[in-house]
Amino acid sequence: MDSPSARGIAYLCLGVLVFSLQDAIIKQVSGGYALTQVVFIRSCVAGPILFALVLREAGWRAIFASNLAVLSVRATIMLGAYTAYYMAFPALPLADAVALYFTVPLFVTALAGPLLGEHAGWRVWTAVVLGFAGVMVMLQPGSGLFEPAALLSLLAASLYGMAMLMARKFGSTLSAAVMAFYQNTFFLLGSGLAALALSHWGVVHASHPSLSFLVRPWVMPTLSDGLLIAVCGVVAATGMMLLTNAYRVARASTVTPFEYTGILWAPLWGFLFFDETPRATTVAGALVIVVAGLLALRLAKDRL
Repeated sequence: MDSPSARGIAYLCLGVLVFSLQDAIIKQVSGGYALTQVVFIRSCVAGPILFALVLREAGWRAIFASNLAVLSVRATIMLGAYTAYYMAFPALPLADAVALYFTVPLFVTALAGPLLGEHAGWRVWTAVVLGFAGVMVMLQPGSGLFEPAALLSLLAASLYGMAMLMARKFGSTLSAAVMAFYQNTFFLLGSGLAALALSHWGVVHASHPSLSFLVRPWVMPTLSDGLLIAVCGVVAATGMMLLTNAYRVARASTVTPFEYTGILWAPLWGFLFFDETPRATTVAGALVIVVAGLLALRLAKDRL
């Protein structure tokens, strides 16, 4: 394995582990605070850290790079991805939300053609269809057990895959620190503006836990909760840099399979912190998704 691939894999595995800790923290506070408030505080803490990294890696002038449109579009896509992802947490067990998010490699495979010109053959698409069969096993549509919030995890996976392919496509001209800085800035502005808009329109209550997490008014956090949310800022800055670097230095088809290392952490945190035990359908569907995703990526890689 060449050095860029090794670095990319290491970055991604560490990034997945780091972000899994943030997932557990956000699920912990999702019952009493607004998502916009959590993201806003997290982004305030992460901002100075990321700015320092920009100064170290590329200098402050890099913030005003010529490709502002790409930076802004990617940051907006990431804002949508993480908003959808976190909204699923109050309504789903952590293992379910994360397992459905593991469809990222399937979306990366599907989007690599239009975004990177890495077109897949029929065997790759067969693997993609198999992966979504695994999704159906997990979702069990029509059984009365289907939770609409599961679709939020799938939406998050599709948007995240698009953003990571953009990082790969433009990584040679944009530093990871600058991309992460823009992402965090859009998180800060987006969460603040969304909270103001919801308050102005008087939207402060919702019956579904995912929507309630989004529209709930801001409250003063307790000391312990405030510290937990602040820790998310450090975690976010570290995780954004690691994941962005992973897709910037190595091929998407090389590093993306290692997204699945998250399958080790989500059930563990769910069991330790929330007394959650994955359902048999969650385990079975996740295994199908993992096998299909790895197969799709391997077949796509063999064609290159």
